Amino acid sequence: MKAVISLVLLVVGIVLIVFGVGATNSFSSDVSRFFTGSPTDRAVWMLIGGIAAVVVGLFTLLGISRK
Repeated sequence: MKAVISLVLLVVGIVLIVFGVGATNSFSSDVSRFFTGSPTDRAVWMLIGGIAAVVVGLFTLLGISRK
């Protein structure tokens, strides 16, 4: 069961990273970057959440495979 949850976290993390990268290249993110120097908060949070989910999924998956 833990392996399934780890794989789901890994897949969800990759999907969030892909959507986050897409959101950083959007028009609204370009406008935000023009005025504030950074992309929109939504894009940043998707990237952070995706990276966190991938890291947790990988560590959990590697921990399961060692046992």
